[in-house]
Formats: sequence, structure tokens, C-alpha cells
Amino acid sequence: MSAPALDDVALVAAHRAGDPQAFDELVRRHGDRLWAVALGVLRDREEARDAVQESLLTAFRRLDGFRGEAALSTWLHRILVNVCLDRLRRAQRRRTVPLPEHDVPDGRPDPGRAVATRLDVTQALATLPVDQRLAIELVDVLGHPVAEAARILDVPTGTVKSRCARGRLRLATLLGHLREES
Repeated sequence: MSAPALDDVALVAAHRAGDPQAFDELVRRHGDRLWAVALGVLRDREEARDAVQESLLTAFRRLDGFRGEAALSTWLHRILVNVCLDRLRRAQRRRTVPLPEHDVPDGRPDPGRAVATRLDVTQALATLPVDQRLAIELVDVLGHPVAEAARILDVPTGTVKSRCARGRLRLATLLGHLREES
């Protein structure tokens, strides 16, 4: 029978006490969600990988200063969001490639259309202002409650709600053609 798993607070305490495995466990526990946020925000696998590494290094260095006023996952996501925003500010570049049209004369569903639709949505998300895209990624794509997204973004919950609403409205306009194709 294995020992019960430690919660995040106990792992932080173990890390502070010098346990070299504690931080590794925190990374195993939260790494996938951090990766999903970074990839959703940056839209580039290499940039996302670098952002996650940078944020985890920052968290490792600052973990002794973690006060526990918010959940550790919120604290880690906040570090990551700041790293991603810094990277976006430095890059300030957006490249998109138009998608080819997919016509299937025999009326059967086009398997490539599902991929093209996903690309349409990805490209539409990329056109949103960063603040709206972050809110939508956290709330609609990753399923964070609005209050949690507000803590991660360090803004009031009403701000997250309005950013999501404005972003959704813009996405509806940009992706209206998908509704017409159904």
C-alpha cells in the first residue's frame, strides 16, 4: 500500500524543507494545465514550451515566498500568464495562412473540413486582443470558473466576464460562416 499523496500545501512545505522530489511532484500535477494555457495563448509549441519552462523556473526560485493566499495552481498560472504576456509583447507578430476551400462534389462529409474548422477557430482566436483571448482560453477552453480566471489574470470578475463577452461576440462574427455551412 502506498503512502497517501500530499496536497499542494504539504508539497510546498516539503520543498521548503529541502525535499528534492516535492517540486517535481508539483510539476507533474500542474504541468499539463500550464502547457495548455501557454499553448492556447502563444499558439506556438516552441514558444509555449519555453514559457512553461521559464514560469516553472520562476516558481521554483520564488516558492519560498509563496504565501498561500490563493491556491498554488492560481499562483502558478499567474506566473505563466505574465511570462506569456511578456513574450507576446516582445514578439508583436502575427502570421496567418489562408485555408484552401474544401469542395466535395458527392455530398459526403469532408474529413479535412473538421481540421479546417479547427484551424478557422484557432485563427479567429489569434485575432482577438490578448486580454480577450486569455479570458476565453481560461474560461471557455480550459473550463476555469470566472472567479479563478480573475485571480489568474489579477483583474475583477466583472472584467473577465466582459472580456469573454466581447471576445465571444467577435468570434461569432468571425466564425459566422461555420454556422452557415452546417
